[in-house]
Amino acid sequence: MPRNIAEFRLIGQVGGIDQKEKVTFVNVASNYNRQVDGEWQEETLWNRVTCFAKCAEYASNAGKGDMVHVTGRVKQSQYERDGSTIYGTDLIADSFSVLSRASSGD
Repeated sequence: MPRNIAEFRLIGQVGGIDQKEKVTFVNVASNYNRQVDGEWQEETLWNRVTCFAKCAEYASNAGKGDMVHVTGRVKQSQYERDGSTIYGTDLIADSFSVLSRASSGD
């Protein structure tokens, strides 16, 4: 039987870390080049990654500006707010690695 998979792989720089009691959220920026009106422009996209357990420990050791590699699964969520249904997409990390540390001058 085929298995459906919703996974992600992200390489980028840490913009911030929000460590809670049982979960750590990491904002990771990735840069993409795209052509706009014949000119190439760099676009930065921010991704909020959710880390639990051992992965959260690894993430909490990263610092702002560090280059990281994160893989995991994509989870759809929904909830009610003020009578409206809010939909979201969560990036749940299964693996978190620091590829290189930010230079001390940053």
